[in-house]
Amino acid sequence: MHTLTAAICLAVAAAAMPLPAAANEPTEKDAIAMAEKGAAFIKANGKDALIKKVAAKDPDFLQGALYVDIRDLHTGIVLAHPVNPSIVGKDLTDIPDASGKKYRREIIELAAKKGQGWVDYQYKNPTTGKIEPKTTYILRVGDVVLEAGIYKK
Repeated sequence: MHTLTAAICLAVAAAAMPLPAAANEPTEKDAIAMAEKGAAFIKANGKDALIKKVAAKDPDFLQGALYVDIRDLHTGIVLAHPVNPSIVGKDLTDIPDASGKKYRREIIELAAKKGQGWVDYQYKNPTTGKIEPKTTYILRVGDVVLEAGIYKK
């Protein structure tokens, strides 16, 4: 009986402990690395080659909830998006997120002024299907903006 009671106590204690972040959840460093990988690819192969890779859901640029998408710096038009291809070719610059923030405008302005940085907003997580807080690293490469973001937990 004592063994059963001890086992139950251990199980309850374990269930009450907070779980560590999943080992496969991307980090800010992963987002930066993916955007930089996209920048290196553009420099070696050209913008159009990266657009094709992203559109084809190449695993170098799409890893679960972490992916690169590409936006034209001057028009705001989405050039490639591996998770939501329905927005490709559209200018969604002034369409707000669920909280009303015009984050795409902020992305373009930050890219134009500083060339890189982070923008926070709300977006649909492709792995959960829910609107969640997201932070995206943006990196200007010539006349395009590469975006790689992670969901905040």
